[in-house]
Amino acid sequence: MPTPRVAAIHDLSGFGRCSLTVAIPVLSAMGVQCCPLPTAFLSTHTGGFTGYTFLDMTDEMPKVAAHWKELGLHFDAIYSGFMGSERQMAITAEFIRTFRRDGSTVVVVDPVMGDHGQSYATYTPAMCDAMARMATLADVITPNLTEAAFMLGVPYDALRTDEAGYRRWVEKLSLGGKRSVVLTGVSLEPTKIGAACFDARSGKAEIIQTTFETREFHGTGDVFASVLTGALVGGRSLMEAVSDAVEFVRECAAYSAPQNLPVREGVDFEPLLWKLHRG
Repeated sequence: MPTPRVAAIHDLSGFGRCSLTVAIPVLSAMGVQCCPLPTAFLSTHTGGFTGYTFLDMTDEMPKVAAHWKELGLHFDAIYSGFMGSERQMAITAEFIRTFRRDGSTVVVVDPVMGDHGQSYATYTPAMCDAMARMATLADVITPNLTEAAFMLGVPYDALRTDEAGYRRWVEKLSLGGKRSVVLTGVSLEPTKIGAACFDARSGKAEIIQTTFETREFHGTGDVFASVLTGALVGGRSLMEAVSDAVEFVRECAAYSAPQNLPVREGVDFEPLLWKLHRG
């Protein structure tokens, strides 16, 4: 069988483990070819760093897509993350329409917009609305609790953080069962963390938990979504893929915490990549 191929539409930061510097090695370790389509190049990511450089790649994105179409490339998955503008979201939506093959291309949208009840500094309400529209094209979305509130148009504090509440929100986010939902950052008790899932194929919701490690790191959402995407492309069911992602992020956090790394550098995942290989 040919090696599965994923188009990854994310920004690229030279330092700080996130976005493409996570997606490329994670997917590669899982036996998947990662074809990056950068939305921007930054010297570092923006979380906890100042003075970073920023090169906008918006104008290049449709040129890359046009060349890939000319080459007749096909992708087993299209996986998008942080977007810098409404225009980038429109370009990504067009990319999905162009390269999706019904039944054989899984579209994973990580609707990166904010965290801890607040949107990121670069995001406007119009951009959040545009992200929600783009995400209607997804087969699977991976919002955190803040992004779920934005997409549903409800106050962050209105999200019920019990089992019944989480199940209700993932079902609402599924657009009537049209797409699968993986709601991250879900915790049913103080020592646990994980995700609430709705599987569009089975119509079932489930909550998957693991041990909560003592520190949070930047970029773990990208690690999670990358493992999830690789697992789905590898034939794992949604619940199996979520379990894989939850456990790998936990292992990365447990390995990184004793090192007292600055949280802005992300988790030290590279020594653990071998765990993702399914020979």
